[in-house]
Amino acid sequence: MELNTNSGNANIIQSVDRALRILEGFSLKEKELGVTEISKRTGLNKSTCFGLIQTLQNRGYLEQNSENGKYRLGLKVFVLGQIFEASLELRVLAKPYLEELVDKTKETVHLVIRNKHEAVYVEKVEGPSAISIISQVGNRVNFHCTGVGKVILAHLAEEDVNKILKNELARFTKNTITDIEKLKQQLKEIRRDGYSLDDEEIEIGLRCIAAPIFNYRKEVIAALSISGPTMRITDERLRKIAELTKEAAKKISNRLGYDE
Repeated sequence: MELNTNSGNANIIQSVDRALRILEGFSLKEKELGVTEISKRTGLNKSTCFGLIQTLQNRGYLEQNSENGKYRLGLKVFVLGQIFEASLELRVLAKPYLEELVDKTKETVHLVIRNKHEAVYVEKVEGPSAISIISQVGNRVNFHCTGVGKVILAHLAEEDVNKILKNELARFTKNTITDIEKLKQQLKEIRRDGYSLDDEEIEIGLRCIAAPIFNYRKEVIAALSISGPTMRITDERLRKIAELTKEAAKKISNRLGYDE
């Protein structure tokens, strides 16, 4: 039976839609399917199916059983599921602490998770001010010029830092650090202080203070931050906000089994 593809949407990319229909054809009852079965389920001809299957297999989303020639979901699907599950659990666990931080500071709070060499916004709690922060859950993080990005970098092995920073560091404002050695020096200070500061480095008029979140293995897996306009996050308020941010991040880390 062919799945609903929302074909009325002009923005649907046909090849991607077809590949996803193939993946969605597997179930707990039918963990393995042959090319003919997949073709019947999706309504696609065998040659089209085979090409898509080969692509999905090459990317790790499908695996072939060498004994019967049938296909099953690959390790990449499991990995993505684990990432989703981890972010979902962390969001639920962290949400009360984010809300408490908003109550104390009246500023917007973000939660970011790290996935290897990427970091993604997974939660946002808006502050009560009329001036809102333009950010979206699901957006990826610029490591070198955001509070959350820098605080994650500061607690990674140098090898991982070099991989993340291997490309040219883009300049967003006059305050953006684009020199890798200067950035690495700042990362040492962040480790010492326990928090990072984005001082109008990605947007003029915006400040962000971030602290790391660790798991029970003492690995940095996420970060939370407070963001607001410079007219509210002043030098006088900065230290107090930094302490509150570190305190909230430590509480979340402890809930994850982290022990200093």
